[in-house]
Order: sequence, then structure tokens, then C-alpha cells
Amino acid sequence: MAEHVEGPLYYETMGRTGPVVAFVHPNPMDQSCWMFQMAHLSTWFRCIAIDIPGYGKSPKATKGLTMPDIAQACWEAIDDAFPGESAILAGCSTGSTIAPHMYHLRPEKTKALVLCGTGYNPRKEFAHHRIKSYQDRGVDFRWDYTFQDFSAAFRTTPLGHYFANMFAERNVYADAASIIYQFEAMLLPEAADHHSAIKAPTIILSGSEDGAHLSAFALKDRIPGCEMRVLGGAGHACQIEQPGLFNRWMIEFLGKHGLMPAAAKPMM
Repeated sequence: MAEHVEGPLYYETMGRTGPVVAFVHPNPMDQSCWMFQMAHLSTWFRCIAIDIPGYGKSPKATKGLTMPDIAQACWEAIDDAFPGESAILAGCSTGSTIAPHMYHLRPEKTKALVLCGTGYNPRKEFAHHRIKSYQDRGVDFRWDYTFQDFSAAFRTTPLGHYFANMFAERNVYADAASIIYQFEAMLLPEAADHHSAIKAPTIILSGSEDGAHLSAFALKDRIPGCEMRVLGGAGHACQIEQPGLFNRWMIEFLGKHGLMPAAAKPMM
């Protein structure tokens, strides 16, 4: 079992045939942020969306949590749902930070990486700010924080409020201390070749209105052969704001690398 995690992670699955795609969510959301991708990609894939420790219905984390601990817990969820299977790993923000650690734990089982809401920021100032906000406000901070993951235009929409309210309604299951431990884990140093050693096909899907957008280009340059597409007008959680375009580019990427099932005929 993964260290510093108080039990198996909660997950949802959709799709009964095809390769496995594992989705890992951002802070402050949970696995439901991937509902548009789960509904669409499950046409051809077995999809699993995982709640990391302290979010959704997953157990708490303990002090000393590391990113490899979370990565190991995510692989254990995949093993539980689909024993012995390889997986395509998709992450947003925190999920995009976890995915490379998952790759390093099982490079032979990682078929590809699809990253969004991400960039290369070695100083990670944001983590200190998030730690303080959760220390001051506890899990109630999640509602406000959800809107920070959206573009200015999407924040005003009923759908944006729907997602913020849905995640906040689950605060009874969330744990602020675990979320703080996650941000502390992000601040731990990474290996010098953390990105350059990635050999799996990788794409970054970046929203032009994401605060991390400019740093996404730096991350692209650090991962060998990494591809990148820009979703104009989308924010940090671009998979929610523009699911049609996000899914189309994800499907095109997987098809390019021979990872779409042979019988798949996407209408893109």
C-alpha cells in the first residue's frame, strides 16, 4: 500500500472494453471534473477517474506525504479496477504534477501522458499561497478556488457555478490537512531528469486564459517530443470549459500514436 495514505483511493469507472485511460483531477476539484471526458472516451476506452487523498470520497493523507506516495496510490486504484493493465494517464494541474511521478513508477505501464492546466514553475510560489488559504479557511476555500480554475468568462456561467457548488457540496468528505500535505509534497525537490527522462508520448493541452499558460511552453521543452495544443479562451480547467475541443485533440493525439482501438470511428 502507498505510504502516508489511509487506505485505497476512491474512483469511478466508465466503459467496459478497450485500453485504460486514468484521469487525475486538479485542486480544488475531484474526479467529477472529468465527466465530459469519461462520457465520451468510454465509447472506446475503459476510463477511471480517481479522487486523490483528502478529496471526494478518498481517505485522508498523513504528514510526510510525497508525490510518489500519491502516484503509487493512483496506480493501486488502477490495479484494483483493471488488474495488470497499462494506462494512458491524463491529469489537470495537480493531476498533471502527479502523472509524471506515475510514469516514473511504472514507465513500462504508461502508454501516454495527456496534461492540462500545467507548466514549469520551479519556484512553486502558488503552493505557499494555497497552504495559507487552506490553513485560514479550511475546506470552505474550495468554492472560491474553483472559480480561479476557470477563465473570467466561464466564471459567470451557470455551468461554472454548477461545478463550484457540486464540489463544495462534497466538503463533508474533504480534508483540509490532507490537501495541505499535498501542497507540501509539491514543494519537495524533483530529480534533475524528472521531465527529460519521460519517454512516453506526451501532449499538453493548455488554455490561453490559464495563469500557467506561458509556463506550459517551458514544460513542453523539458519533455522529449512533447506536443502542445492551445485552447483559445479557456482557463486552467480547460477540459471543463471546452470539452469538445479538448476531447477532439486528445483523440487525435491518441490516434497519431496508435493508441485508439482499431474499430474506433470518432466523428471529429
